[in-house]
Amino acid sequence: MTDPRTIVREGYDRVSYAYRDDAGRGPSTNEPEQRVPQPNYQAWLAELTPLIRDGDPVLDLGCGCGVPATAILAEHYAVTGVDLSPVQIERARRLVPTAQFECADMSSIDFPSQQFAAIVCFFAIIHVPIEEQPAIFEKIHRWLKPGGYLLATVGSGAWTGIEDDWYGAPMYWSHADRDTYLRWLEELGFRILWTRFIPEGSGGHTLLFATRS
Repeated sequence: MTDPRTIVREGYDRVSYAYRDDAGRGPSTNEPEQRVPQPNYQAWLAELTPLIRDGDPVLDLGCGCGVPATAILAEHYAVTGVDLSPVQIERARRLVPTAQFECADMSSIDFPSQQFAAIVCFFAIIHVPIEEQPAIFEKIHRWLKPGGYLLATVGSGAWTGIEDDWYGAPMYWSHADRDTYLRWLEELGFRILWTRFIPEGSGGHTLLFATRS
């Protein structure tokens, strides 16, 4: 099988504009030719932003093209965005010039301990092979300041595989079930504040909010 990182990087390079336009809109489920806001990042981030201070350092891990989530955060915080796709990062630098961006693999990138007040990771870690994900959460815990927050989408059910035609390119996913993610995080010292099921098509994901003890 082709290396999963190659599938994800080349996939997002190819589908970047189909997946999100410059306003952060994606194709409508019912009418693919129509562009609609997807998903409700504004509401998700509204759970986090009252808990951190203006100017705090925030990491967007798997930031994509920077809209809408990174752009929303960059209005008030010192945001660093990381993404594997050169096309996505090129767009992010253009669309969100007030943030800093790194084109890098979240499995290998590193930051100083206790650097960030919050880390968000939307629809991103689920593209990393499942066996590598616990080590990423360990790094996230180390990068967060004590009392810092993690807001992330992870799996709801366990599945690893490739979709051959996702917005026009192959795409790889790998995720555990909800309870496995919660156990990993609690073993690292996170306190789970809440989880929510985010439906998508015939399935969905888990949105979780946690804090570092």
